[in-house]
Amino acid sequence: MASKSRGLLPGTVDLVVLQTLTAGAKHGFAVSRSIRARSNGVLDLQDAALYQALHRMEKSGWVASEWGISEKGKRAKFYHLTEEGGGRLSEEATFWRRYAAAVADVLEPMPTEG
Repeated sequence: MASKSRGLLPGTVDLVVLQTLTAGAKHGFAVSRSIRARSNGVLDLQDAALYQALHRMEKSGWVASEWGISEKGKRAKFYHLTEEGGGRLSEEATFWRRYAAAVADVLEPMPTEG
């Protein structure tokens, strides 16, 4: 079965964007490209959802931005993780690791009774 690109589950956008920014400041397209690459093409964050999330996280103080020049020589807004965003990432990562482990446990075959 070929892997299929999918949008992100609700609640995971902030998590993967914040994690992506731990590597340093990136413009929106680079964030999206990094998420796609790191997930082997499984996670595909659409532009509208990405920029909505970045703007929401900027208003929350989790990311900050500044204008710069992209690798293609175009003016672009670069986002970086703030200290508050690092704290939020830590909280979210703890929750999602626990959540994913619980889902994995439920997906295991049911024990037979008897």
